[in-house]
Amino acid sequence: MRTLKQLIPAVTVSDGAGVKIKRSLGQTPQLRLDPFLMLDCFGSEQANDYIAGFPAHPHRGFETVTYMLDGHMLHEDHLGNKGHLKSGGVQWMTAGRGIIHSEMPQQESGLMRGFQLWLNLPAAEKMKDAAYVDITPEHIPVAHPAQGISVKVIAGTYTYQQQRWAGPIQGLSTEPLYFDIHLVAGQNLTLPIPDGHNALLYPYEGEVQLMSTQQQRIPSHHAAVLSLTGELAISAEQDVKLLLLAAKPINEPIVQYGPFVMNSVDEIEQAIRDYQQGQLTSGTSPSTIKLHSAS
Repeated sequence: MRTLKQLIPAVTVSDGAGVKIKRSLGQTPQLRLDPFLMLDCFGSEQANDYIAGFPAHPHRGFETVTYMLDGHMLHEDHLGNKGHLKSGGVQWMTAGRGIIHSEMPQQESGLMRGFQLWLNLPAAEKMKDAAYVDITPEHIPVAHPAQGISVKVIAGTYTYQQQRWAGPIQGLSTEPLYFDIHLVAGQNLTLPIPDGHNALLYPYEGEVQLMSTQQQRIPSHHAAVLSLTGELAISAEQDVKLLLLAAKPINEPIVQYGPFVMNSVDEIEQAIRDYQQGQLTSGTSPSTIKLHSAS
């Protein structure tokens, strides 16, 4: 069974135009989990915490995954493309060689809550054309392996006995798993993770117990980095909702400067020059990622 290697409590920071978020991965360069660069959880019923949103900003060299639990966000890019991200939906964006976009709230009150994950790209893919897809909830399969258990499969595949649920995101080089798991009190769940894939759990409502040689408690809003081999076994003493993230590590140098993530200082300096000269997105036309049919 997978065991707990490190527990990273989320800290409150401000990003964008003053949006308050809880950041676990990505607080420092040392608090990453290859290929995951950053994990932010945003959530508030106070409009002042989110209303300013994330005005136009650039990216190069990685992917961003925005999962909206509650609320409504509008994405716009430098070519005028628009996408509405609503409760239960996901936007999976490959920045590649460059994209300039904004993410702005489309509500003036009420609950806005969700996650943004930064997923690194290998050197061979960092300068490919930008691409993204807005995934509506009906295109994301939800498994119910037992009463009181649900597994929402955003990326990768979940298999239970003879049943298989394939998420809409498939075929990426890092082979990511992105599951939103809900357990009611008293339930437990065991599921496979490929050996060698880095993996973490992030409870966002309640806490979960990791079952191994001894039971280890993972509090709410803590990223739990797991060992590299074995199945995942968890149990719930209270109702809990949590993310499971896992992916194949890239094992390449990481040099980050704000919204640019490359492999060398020279590449970062080139990204800065390209942005300053209006050439960050030169030759790119964001395309649509082909979705895998839910099953």
